[in-house]
Amino acid sequence: MAIITLTTDFGEKDHFVGATKGAIYSELPDVRIVDISHSVSPFNILEAGYITQNAYKSFPKGSIHIIGIDSELNEENKHIAVKLDDHYFICANNGIMSMICTEIVPEKIVEINIHDKIQTSFPVLDVFVKVACHIARGGTLEVIGKSIPEIKPIKNITPFVNDDKNQILGNVIYVDNYGNVITNIKRTFFESVQKGRAFEILARHYKFKKIYHKYSDIINFAIPEDQRHDEGRGMVVFNSGGFLEIAVYKSNSATVGSASTLMGLKLMDTVSVKFINESLLPKGFEDLEIEE
Repeated sequence: MAIITLTTDFGEKDHFVGATKGAIYSELPDVRIVDISHSVSPFNILEAGYITQNAYKSFPKGSIHIIGIDSELNEENKHIAVKLDDHYFICANNGIMSMICTEIVPEKIVEINIHDKIQTSFPVLDVFVKVACHIARGGTLEVIGKSIPEIKPIKNITPFVNDDKNQILGNVIYVDNYGNVITNIKRTFFESVQKGRAFEILARHYKFKKIYHKYSDIINFAIPEDQRHDEGRGMVVFNSGGFLEIAVYKSNSATVGSASTLMGLKLMDTVSVKFINESLLPKGFEDLEIEE
């Protein structure tokens, strides 16, 4: 049974999600549709890329992923279908796939060219669904498009490293449901620059000296529970996707606050990592480390 996933900025109020699912079922009654998210911030390509990158790997090979973000067809925003890592992705060629393609080279990219047969102002419904159902039936990409060599890149995917290799400048690319702030600094990238050196992470006026393995590592379980004050404490982890994340333990924007609300961190804000040679460490910096 084919699996088609949906990632959009449609929200839940309007008819768009229901209409898209109905169109898929009308063509393939036995297909399985999975909602990844319909709460992507409107037209936010970075958010959509982050969500897609972290979700698709959990699905079986051969799954088909429709990404409905900024999908209106125009001269600068063509539609593409991509085969990558034995998965299929259907979206606008607006940079959404850039985040995934920085790590995995696509097996095939085609620019969809069936628009002369379809007049539409709702391309996710009328074009992306047609392409997804064609693939689900075993159809090839060449039938629905012409091969192109690469996808459109997007800025701010890769962090900047200075010439002295002692500082990384990254950006906030996603704020999750808990208000945790995710940067574009991946653990593999961090460690390739770090090379065992101590470090200091700076975000606005906040500094962090340690990266924890998991959220609860910030708790000192030797202290009785009724004497702890852990909720609301700021911390840094590498999250499940391997991205550097600034978090607040048991964050809740309505009560203890979150990294986003308490620290004022928003999308595209700068987060920097400064690496420090051991010989230059001032007193009190001996605990700059990644917690394992």
